[in-house]
Amino acid sequence: MQIIISPAKKMRTDTDSFDCQGLPVFIDQAEQLIHKLQSMTPDQLKTLWKCNDQILQQNIRRLEQINLRSGLTPAILAYDGIQYQYMAPGVFTDSELAYIQRHLRILSGMYGILRPFDGVSPYRLEMQAKLEIDGHKNLYEYWGSRIAEQLTAESDCILNLASKEYSRCVSRHLTEKTTMITCIFAQQSGGKLVEKGTLCKMARGEMVRFLAENQIETPEGVRTFGRLGYRYLPQKSTGQTYIFIKEEN
Repeated sequence: MQIIISPAKKMRTDTDSFDCQGLPVFIDQAEQLIHKLQSMTPDQLKTLWKCNDQILQQNIRRLEQINLRSGLTPAILAYDGIQYQYMAPGVFTDSELAYIQRHLRILSGMYGILRPFDGVSPYRLEMQAKLEIDGHKNLYEYWGSRIAEQLTAESDCILNLASKEYSRCVSRHLTEKTTMITCIFAQQSGGKLVEKGTLCKMARGEMVRFLAENQIETPEGVRTFGRLGYRYLPQKSTGQTYIFIKEEN
């Protein structure tokens, strides 16, 4: 079972806590994307990144200084969003770190797919960015089936904890030989199940921590998750969708 998660926009550098254990599998494609970004004007980059002037200047400086092969941060420590804060990989035990290296994969607009201890540099490039490159009109076309093929070479069962923006680069290329299980973290509202962005990110991070702490290897084990007030809802779930509902206080 391989677990997929989204990256975070906010990134940081940490070259001291853990050593990197290699480069991303699609490092050559990432370097091609960097060269494309470096060829763009500030106005083009601002449109692509959809950001304010402060973030624009920060990421232009990153592009000027970036080296994808040295001075790197392990991917699992490089992202600093809510999901990663709840995952808290910095306090994982050795066995938990080994678990995520085997089972966890981070999807990325820049790198395609990352193992937790692949070395990365801070960047800004969301998967849905409309970047035309190498005859492709966007990153979904650029990455094509490569990410899905890499995942399915590792396992025939994928646990999807990624956002739709990222999971679609995998789901659209899967065959019947692969099972993809999507976890939905929701609340009851007006008789309907509603997903709330921040709470979902918290739950996804907590789910990864739960899986690592308990060394979960099967879909059946995933269904035992019961943290942050969530419980598995079998009557609403299917073989491809696991619904977890947050209990009201």
